[in-house]
Amino acid sequence: MMWRKLRRPVGSWLHWEYFFAVAVLLGGVYCVGHLLIEQYLPQPFFYEPFDVWMDWFNTAFWSHNPGAFDSWRTLYPPLTFVVLRFLTYGPCYVANEGWYSRDCDWYGMVTMHAWYVLNVYLIGRTFLKIDRETALPRSFALAAGMPMLDGLERGNLIMVAFTAFLLAHGPLLRSARLRWIMAGATINFKVYLIGSIFAYPIKRRWRWFEGTILATIGIYLITWGIMGAGTPIEIVDNLTNWNAQLNSASGLLDLWYATSYQPLIGLLNGSIFQINLEIGSLPTEFFGDFLPAWIRATQLLIVVATGIAWLRPEAVPTYRLVNLATCIALITTEGGGYTQALAIFLTFFEPWRSGVAVRVALVCCYILSIPGDIFLGPVLPRVNNGFLNSGPLFYSYYVTLGPFFRPAIFMLIPTALSFATIAAVWRDIRVRGIEGRRRYARDLPIMVAGGRTPDDATAVHAPSDR
Repeated sequence: MMWRKLRRPVGSWLHWEYFFAVAVLLGGVYCVGHLLIEQYLPQPFFYEPFDVWMDWFNTAFWSHNPGAFDSWRTLYPPLTFVVLRFLTYGPCYVANEGWYSRDCDWYGMVTMHAWYVLNVYLIGRTFLKIDRETALPRSFALAAGMPMLDGLERGNLIMVAFTAFLLAHGPLLRSARLRWIMAGATINFKVYLIGSIFAYPIKRRWRWFEGTILATIGIYLITWGIMGAGTPIEIVDNLTNWNAQLNSASGLLDLWYATSYQPLIGLLNGSIFQINLEIGSLPTEFFGDFLPAWIRATQLLIVVATGIAWLRPEAVPTYRLVNLATCIALITTEGGGYTQALAIFLTFFEPWRSGVAVRVALVCCYILSIPGDIFLGPVLPRVNNGFLNSGPLFYSYYVTLGPFFRPAIFMLIPTALSFATIAAVWRDIRVRGIEGRRRYARDLPIMVAGGRTPDDATAVHAPSDR
């Protein structure tokens, strides 16, 4: 189907979007000012000032040398290493030189930042195609927000996966086959996103689902052959070992900028760092029981919402079901704060006037996009070398509110969208009756002008799989 742009009067809802976009801008100004004055980025950016961009260059070493799966025990499928071979300069990785490779590989530095610029361009194109009135604040909040900036600061491959995710589930590609390939590439970059494609059977888009499965398998087999390593058994073993190591020692560091409460749960239940000695046994036991229960309740709500959407799939846009499937993966396993960009991207497809629940989800996305944190007090002064400066740094780690509230704000997004989904199906059944399903209807609007019915001709529709 064609994507058609909305025309709607400017109201107070649009002013709120610009208000939050300005908050994101001010947060970015604060981070730049902190970098210029203190010579390192503030929390929740990575806790080691000398480790900037190292996800890109550490991974690149194993793309040019054997041992990624049996020595480094990577969780990345082979596609990551095949792509990085073309985006980095091989002679800089002749030995395990660590930070020397970052200083040597100017080509990899250029391609990494060029990829970020590409994502900024694609984000702008996407939101201009959906709705011009909200395109500027939403594009800016996502492109210059904390998750995307954190991905750039780390040099994480989420930047490459995000490109494939955007092209697979956004409006820019018309060809269904190209979208299948992009969806398959997304899964081969980040395995936990495999759940996102199960939104399409709910919409009865079987060709899309089957095409994506075939593309995923095909990309994996081709890159496995090129890489010569990364068997399914190796990947499963590495995933199992990684989950076993998610204890208090790693959880304390993963808590720094987390999307889920999994690191905090690991910290509460860990045996290496006895947090109960710091906060007492009663709070430790309470939160150790409450947080897993909250996560399971959110997961159950998402499952219930998607199950109800099965009854009347034409009443729920495809992008929301993909978003819910993505969110359940992100709150179940900790993938890093930069993964929030995936959920924020799809949530920004939602119109402000879709109801209170959708507005809550949109506000949460804007809050999560604000760079920075709320500091409570220093806990550990340190002296170490930095990378973005020319000498030693004197800095402190701080106790902040972000690690405790950011996962809760993120979980509000699928919670709100689940309620919005249940309400949309209920309204459709109430209007048309239990037997009134439009069995052969294509996707309903991806955005709806305020006060109009979903079948209004001004609506923006999701692309067809034909």
